[in-house]
Amino acid sequence: MNDQPEKLLRIGLPKGSLQNATVDLFARAGFHVRVSDRSYFPSIDDPDIEMVMFRAQEMSRYVDDGVIDVGITGIDWVTENESDIHEVCELAYSKATSNPARWVLAVPEESSVKKPEDLADGIISTELVNTTKRYFAERNIPVRKVEFSWGATEVKARLLDAIVDITETGSSLRANRLRVIDTVLTSTTRLICNKGAWEDEQKRKKIEDIALLLQGAIAAKQKTGLKMNVAQENLSNVLALLPAEKSPTISQLADPAWSAVEIIIDEHIERELIPKLCRAGASGIISYPLNKVIA
Repeated sequence: MNDQPEKLLRIGLPKGSLQNATVDLFARAGFHVRVSDRSYFPSIDDPDIEMVMFRAQEMSRYVDDGVIDVGITGIDWVTENESDIHEVCELAYSKATSNPARWVLAVPEESSVKKPEDLADGIISTELVNTTKRYFAERNIPVRKVEFSWGATEVKARLLDAIVDITETGSSLRANRLRVIDTVLTSTTRLICNKGAWEDEQKRKKIEDIALLLQGAIAAKQKTGLKMNVAQENLSNVLALLPAEKSPTISQLADPAWSAVEIIIDEHIERELIPKLCRAGASGIISYPLNKVIA
């Protein structure tokens, strides 16, 4: 990697649970990324970018050290590693939902522990060791030990005193009959970069362009486009149904008695809105997905 041209932007792609979601995000942003099962160096259809895959847990270290210029990882691992990086932007996506992930302090449902203070002199298992230690230290709770978990952390809740584990939906906690007693850290995915790379004008421009496209792709995932034809006599009724904060595009058709109306709406209201538009006189309604929405 060190033999590559100095101005080549090196981006760290998260390997593991975020991998497929990240490749999909880049595709919607306009970058075709291909990941080989046998290589840690994905290909990308941009000659100015080189990609390499790292675990999200170690990404911020490599960005901090300048091994790569840019990385995608959760703010939880930046915090855990105490990395000195520049945060470019938040990327509100994840493997399951667009909701933030939570690192929670959890115990078995049958445990007598009701609050964090009840864990004094206890043993806690987690992947997020440094952050968990700080959590208890800031609350002056003298736990006996915070030990590193190599995986299957939920199982250890009944072998030790408690665990700190990550959850998006809570389904794994419920399946293992665990009870949350506090949230240790809330985390979302971030685009981070090396401070030296951020000071490089050429690299900074490229990073800003990528951030803009990635954020546009995320925004578009929650939106949908609607096109429709509306007779002039029904236009006011149709417009009254459209979200007040949106300004639709209205174009007169060849027949002056009709107009074409186009608008971008939140995807979750589409199924309720379309039947209402039909009843108000809209016809020829077309719904279409969006790749990017740039504000």
